[in-house]
Amino acid sequence: MSAIFKILFTLIGAVVGTLVVSLIKQLDFFNFVTSSKILMAIYVAIILLCALIFLLLSPKVLKALEDLLNVWETEIQNRPLSEVLVGAIGLIIGFIIAFLISQPIYKIPIPYVGAVISIVLYGMFGFLGIRIGMSNKDTVSEKIRTALSNNKKIIKTKDKSKEYDGVPIILDTSVIIDGRVLDIAKSGFLEGPLVVPVFVLEELQHIADSSDALKRNRGRRGLDTVAAIKELRNISVIIFEGKYEDIPEVDSKLLKLTSDLGGKIVTNDFNLNKVAIVQNLEVLNINALANAVKPAYLPGEEMRIQIVKEGKELNQGLAYLDDGTMIVVEDGKDLIGETVNVVVTSAIQTAAGKMIFARPI
Repeated sequence: MSAIFKILFTLIGAVVGTLVVSLIKQLDFFNFVTSSKILMAIYVAIILLCALIFLLLSPKVLKALEDLLNVWETEIQNRPLSEVLVGAIGLIIGFIIAFLISQPIYKIPIPYVGAVISIVLYGMFGFLGIRIGMSNKDTVSEKIRTALSNNKKIIKTKDKSKEYDGVPIILDTSVIIDGRVLDIAKSGFLEGPLVVPVFVLEELQHIADSSDALKRNRGRRGLDTVAAIKELRNISVIIFEGKYEDIPEVDSKLLKLTSDLGGKIVTNDFNLNKVAIVQNLEVLNINALANAVKPAYLPGEEMRIQIVKEGKELNQGLAYLDDGTMIVVEDGKDLIGETVNVVVTSAIQTAAGKMIFARPI
């Protein structure tokens, strides 16, 4: 490779020498030389001198090119294929624009000026094309990934790479322990594969092995939920084997996985929900879904409830619906333990859920 490069670079030097000779002829630089043989010898000497200079410089130039290619290779390896394609597309578009602009510039009568300006245009528009392409890489990358995969995406599992359609739904520990995601999956409201990361399973196992009976029961219920979800026939379940060893916290791993897969995270964790939103990740919150599907009670509607305890304000009684919605009953303190008919006076939505105000009929 070194020998071939030296030969090619020497030939380039000879070409450069020829161009220099051509420029000298146009400028009539050696007009004082009358002998054509001497003039030809000078021209040949200039060409050979340029070739010799390029030959001597070839080792350093080759080393510089190898270093540059190594830097480019390292940079490309650290970037997703979609980003590389975006940069290449931007570069090609920049070159096309430079080609169109440089056509009339080539016609400038001044020698070599058109060629120099064209080279500058190619470099400038090529650079701008890469910069503009990379600034919109998220949008373009998604389109490229979709086109290349033919709407099919791949998650690497322990045994093989699994192909799937749709947007992956990543389950966190809290929503698995909660268990309601199983019923939602059975109902068919979740589209796309359910992704259960192996580090979430490890956390569930750690909770299930706890000495605390409550934690132990929660961990076992979570593992039972995963087992039940895997048995479902109407939805695909993928166990993601990646562990993200460089990230210590499970929540951070979940956010990274959601970002890498371009999926949605399912959680009941309030703080994880907020952090995901800050990072522009899509979140499916089971509690928000439960509040959204609760029946709406309008002022004037009647219901029959059992008042179970005293409220915070004077003479208030509290009752609860089957879904946990709290009903505040005016003048209901003396009716604790009784089942009574009430009429709804108002309803409000709070961060904790829906609250209904009523009074006995």
